[in-house]
Amino acid sequence: MSKVKKTPLRTCVVTKEVLPKRELVRIAATKAGTVTVDPIGKAPGRGAYVKLDKAVILQAKKTKALDRKLETTVPDDVYETLLLMVHDQ
Repeated sequence: MSKVKKTPLRTCVVTKEVLPKRELVRIAATKAGTVTVDPIGKAPGRGAYVKLDKAVILQAKKTKALDRKLETTVPDDVYETLLLMVHDQ
């Protein structure tokens, strides 16, 4: 009897879709207020997941969904990094 490895699921803060963790990118916010893109998913602090899709990232910026989830202000360079990651795929 082999054990089936469960795929970790996470919810996108913009679309509310529950997707496999590897299809999303984590944004981490530390208590000090530093907000960074966390591609490995291991950075300390509060995390929020976003689907790597240009429209979703732009909507996150417009609606400030990440700001609310992380309880801090997300700087523009975080969104720019996310948009660059979309183009790299």
